[in-house]
Amino acid sequence: MAFVLKKTKSDRIVDAVLYTVLGLFCLATLFPIYFVFVMSVTPYTEVLKNGGFVIVPHSVTFEAFKTIFSSNTVPKALQVTVFLAVVGTACNLAVTTMLAYPLSKKFLPGRNVVLMGIVFTMLFSGGIIPTYLTVKATGLMNSIWALIIPGLVSSFNILIMKTFFEGLPHEVEEAAKVDGCGDIATLLRIVLPLSLPIMATLGLFYGVNHWNAYFGGVMYLNDRSLYPLQVVLRNMIVSPAVSQELAVPQSALNTLPPETIKMATVVVAIVPVLVVYPFLQKYFVKGMLLGAVKG
Repeated sequence: MAFVLKKTKSDRIVDAVLYTVLGLFCLATLFPIYFVFVMSVTPYTEVLKNGGFVIVPHSVTFEAFKTIFSSNTVPKALQVTVFLAVVGTACNLAVTTMLAYPLSKKFLPGRNVVLMGIVFTMLFSGGIIPTYLTVKATGLMNSIWALIIPGLVSSFNILIMKTFFEGLPHEVEEAAKVDGCGDIATLLRIVLPLSLPIMATLGLFYGVNHWNAYFGGVMYLNDRSLYPLQVVLRNMIVSPAVSQELAVPQSALNTLPPETIKMATVVVAIVPVLVVYPFLQKYFVKGMLLGAVKG
């Protein structure tokens, strides 16, 4: 027999208030993104006419995007950022997995000592100057790997993945070993296919971190051709002359305000993340729940 739960008048009022508040929070989150996109496609004359604040443009132009992609600066920076996001995330996941999987085994000798060392790094770190000196001493300065290797692994992500591995059925691994699989074969053939949610979750963490990283580029890179997109955007914001950062003649920007160029670059920086996230959302939620520390 099916039961239907009927909401009272007070329940409907509470739901209406909650949905209204959540809707306002959603609008407050989406409006800056919408405003940036509108400003990037609004003609210069309309921007001036409305005092630099346009909500609904009467006409649309993509001259700003044509300008930034006609230069070599933004396309090259975009290639560097994509390389960092793809290769860096792959390296991050590989190292995190190779650390987390053995640590998920309670019979591992010295396991508690290693875990204590990992937790210690979450509470204390050497700081910016020792990190810079280490990168310089290892010859990574002015190299794209200086943006990947120093942050190759996250202690927090190791603990999350370790907890996820501990929650997998031990019988599955034992059956694989009975069939003749070694530890590496068990990890590659059994454990990793079952770990897609946590892989997608941590991959999203690492990927977004690489995509938005700019501090390492400012510290470790002198070659402008190696600048990731966020560094180029940062330089465009702090520089009085956008044309110098884009390496295009000033005459090419006479019909475009600097703010429009900056907004178009911001759109190029945020759209890929917005496109990828919906495909990983279901794994993201499941991975966070399964990888959570159980009390």
